[in-house]
Amino acid sequence: MFDFFRKYNKIVMIFLFLLIIPSFVLFGVERYQGSGRDEKVAHIEGGDITKPEWDQQHRIETDRIRQQSPNVDPTVLDSDALRYATLERMVRDRVLAAAAAKANMTVSEDRLARIFAQDQGLASFRTPDGKFDRETFLRVTGRTPEQYEASVRADMSTQQVLLGVSGTALTPPALVAATVNAFYDRREIQVARFAPESFASKVTVSDADIEAYYKDHTSQFQAPEQASIEYLVLDLDAAKKNISVNEADLKNYYDQNKERFGTKEERRASHILITAPASMSAGDREKAKAKAEQLLADVKKAPNTFADVARKNSQDPGSAEKGGDLDFVTKGAMVKPFEDAMFALKKGEISSLVETEFGYHIIHLTDIKPAVVPPFEQVRATIENEVRAAQATQEFAKAAETFTDAVYQQPDSLKPAAEKLKLTIQTATNVPRIPAPGAKGPLASRNFLSALYASDSLERKQNTEAVEVGSSQLASGRVTQYTPAHPIPLAEVKDKIRAQLITERAAVLARTEGEAKLAAWTTKADGATFAAPVTVSRIDAQSQPVPVIDAALRADATKLPSLVGVDLGTQGYAVVRVTKVVPRTPPPPEQAQQESAQVGQSVTAAEAAAYYNLLKERFKAEILVPKPADTLPVASAR
Repeated sequence: MFDFFRKYNKIVMIFLFLLIIPSFVLFGVERYQGSGRDEKVAHIEGGDITKPEWDQQHRIETDRIRQQSPNVDPTVLDSDALRYATLERMVRDRVLAAAAAKANMTVSEDRLARIFAQDQGLASFRTPDGKFDRETFLRVTGRTPEQYEASVRADMSTQQVLLGVSGTALTPPALVAATVNAFYDRREIQVARFAPESFASKVTVSDADIEAYYKDHTSQFQAPEQASIEYLVLDLDAAKKNISVNEADLKNYYDQNKERFGTKEERRASHILITAPASMSAGDREKAKAKAEQLLADVKKAPNTFADVARKNSQDPGSAEKGGDLDFVTKGAMVKPFEDAMFALKKGEISSLVETEFGYHIIHLTDIKPAVVPPFEQVRATIENEVRAAQATQEFAKAAETFTDAVYQQPDSLKPAAEKLKLTIQTATNVPRIPAPGAKGPLASRNFLSALYASDSLERKQNTEAVEVGSSQLASGRVTQYTPAHPIPLAEVKDKIRAQLITERAAVLARTEGEAKLAAWTTKADGATFAAPVTVSRIDAQSQPVPVIDAALRADATKLPSLVGVDLGTQGYAVVRVTKVVPRTPPPPEQAQQESAQVGQSVTAAEAAAYYNLLKERFKAEILVPKPADTLPVASAR
């Protein structure tokens, strides 16, 4: 058969050409490049954002985050929330760019030149002769200077769109006072609580009630889908195990790093310093040197007097009073000429005159602590770990390729991959589709769980692809047993329903009692029983529920004391007696100024956000993909 193809290859090629070309004409090249090429994820008047554009922009942003924070969890970067935030920023940039273009907002050449001249980052791309290094700029930034200039123009133009709103926002004192007082206003209150627990004994719940509640609220008693899985994890520690090291390499490493495994030689010396800085005149330097030579001669004749001579004559304020003692030091602690002389002496010797940038020194070596190097056998384990760690990154890259191929080539079992890379197959039960609170490792990775719950994994029990679940960490898993979502039997939730019904019905009785007391006390205050007075505010709730604080602050301050009823739901009911307004102590001027600035920033942000939303409507901006439930908050204005 293959001889036929070799003999008639030209005829076969012509046939295939005639077969394929019409299909490209009829259906277009795009049909062969993936169905997602033209998938629209957002629409803005005058253009759309496609899924490939979204994916590319998200890769750019996540790569930048990884460069700035190498230890960031990849599962966070690939989350639906962060991807959606990227799309929102893309839409925002397109809307502002469209508004800038429609308003003919441009940046003058002079202003652009001033900005570039003040940019310290651009200065690093200039050669010594002042020319701009275009190739280095392209290599470092990934953009041409023209592309960078265009992006700066676009950014400045879009900033001008919002500047007209954010730059003119007003925050009058009355607005500041009203906003700040909402947080700091205080009320003295007394509270009478009607707790459901006090009425629980009056509630009767029958089996029929429980069964009826179960039927009416079946969706509340659903066991979520779960899977039992087995999985492999490849990380740097696992890669280290596959690194082979021989004894010769370990001993060679030991010989090259002996000092690191032990303690360095330490020497203790005393010195006499006669200062002679570079700024001193030649004549004065000669006098200083002559004095130092005389002192050297004196201590050479009587070494035992070195400490006394140092106390009387040394001009080093740090050591003179200690007889010149400098304590123990290792190499690298002293200036070079001094250190060389000190480490050349024998114990008890006195040096010749040593000149440094500080002046003239006389050194007396008083003690030596020899270097201590542990034997090879004592540090062998440490050395082996360091050698493996040094090779781990390279080995991980090789192991990752093997891991990826192994879990794909034999998709019905993780055992071959485990045997090749000496990995342990781990198991987990009751694994949900989304990460459970407190989950760790691969089970905390949304991408890994999504791969497990893909159709191939669920229906065919095949291995997932190798999924990045952490820094230098890959995982692959397979579902061994799958349990779809199903109703929990009534017998298992009967006690829970009973307790819930008792709480709900007791809360109704508590509310009824509280409302009756409120009506009675409003008519006649005699006999009303309240707890001791407390002073509360939004920033100091004094352990009171939020609804109680809200009700107290909303009470008419001109008609005090007043009674307010507060429905606390399953926590019962409260009657709040507001007795007086407690004025806030005026803050210091600095704090008042800060509060005013914060309110101003909030007003500016709110007005900019409102204007941006208006622009979104004007330019018919719409995101076409669903918003994830855990979307991260994104600022609407810069």
